[in-house]
Amino acid sequence: MPVAVSAPRSGSRVALKTLPPLSLYVHLPWCVRKCPYCDFNSHELRGEMPEAQYVDALIADLDSVLPSVWGRRVYSVFFGGGTPSLFSAAAIERLLSAFRARLPLAADAEITLEANPGTVEAEKFRGFRAAGVNRLSVGIQSFEPRHLAALGRIHDDREARRAVDVARASFENFNLDLMYALPGQTIAEAEADVAEAIATHAPHLSFYHLTIEPNTVFHKHPPPLPDEDAAAAIHELVAARLAGAGYEHYETSAHARPGLESRHNLNYWRFGDYLGIGAGAHSKVSFVDRIVREMRTRSPAEYVRRVADGTQVAERREVDARELPFEFMMNALRLTEGFEIGTFGDRTGLPITVAEKALAAAEAKGLVSRDHVRIRPTDLGRRFLNDLLQLFLPEDVRR
Repeated sequence: MPVAVSAPRSGSRVALKTLPPLSLYVHLPWCVRKCPYCDFNSHELRGEMPEAQYVDALIADLDSVLPSVWGRRVYSVFFGGGTPSLFSAAAIERLLSAFRARLPLAADAEITLEANPGTVEAEKFRGFRAAGVNRLSVGIQSFEPRHLAALGRIHDDREARRAVDVARASFENFNLDLMYALPGQTIAEAEADVAEAIATHAPHLSFYHLTIEPNTVFHKHPPPLPDEDAAAAIHELVAARLAGAGYEHYETSAHARPGLESRHNLNYWRFGDYLGIGAGAHSKVSFVDRIVREMRTRSPAEYVRRVADGTQVAERREVDARELPFEFMMNALRLTEGFEIGTFGDRTGLPITVAEKALAAAEAKGLVSRDHVRIRPTDLGRRFLNDLLQLFLPEDVRR
């Protein structure tokens, strides 16, 4: 039986005048080897990948949710994982053809595919481009061999550099993912990574602070990480070097050349809607009177089986109106520019006054600045984002 929608605890509902932009997320869950820091729904590939069967399931999954978004235009598509570049270009082309046949995909839609250097093949990447992928996101993580080994990556520094060359040859728009505050990393080593990343002339760079997440190998066996002060110094160095090279620090971990920000991720951070298909994928879909979140079952094999009988949704709930200020701020306050006040009402169906108590407290603490048009996090607010966001939690949750 399909999962029932959990009703809001308070019984209150929203009233949206317009629906937000819509994106599509496609989860391709397999990877060559699970990294010790990774808490994503990724699974080591053992034996042959059931590519055709999984693509069939993705298309059937999309068919099942079409009534909830019928007629709405899709502005971006993101193939995430796992390691999507393990899939063939033919499989990606088949999926994109299926999406275009079922959804009004914008003519200039941003279509991103994640790739790892250990799976780079020049011909395959040209195939992805020919299939319709117009943006690549490459998981470099570091250019230092010692750090790549500590992170459990399957590629070395030479493969990382080759991946950048291959990406640049086939894609005008691409992102490099890197990490900092790595096991044993010095400020000089972090600076070397930043300098090499800048030298690639990548349009977009993401620098993530390595954090230890539950249910990871690093959580069970913590590596020696830089202390808080050293990590903060590295963060400031990364931001300064990238700004000096002309990158705009537009989100907590994202830096881009002007006009080349990730449109898909901006839709998340602006509290837009997204359909998520694939094992463990999440969705957020708005209606005029409610906002519904879904999560698919996480096991790839179980997901394929359950799509066949329409039970792939493991959890579905209607978001309580009391939770919406926190959910909105958790995304929008990651952006350096913050948000226009009217956007809060457009995306939540609530007046900004419902968040006034928390906003006043945040302003008093120097965590946000605001005027009659825009609310944005201060430098202090971006540094202590978790403290800022906790102010917007419902009071019973904070207690």
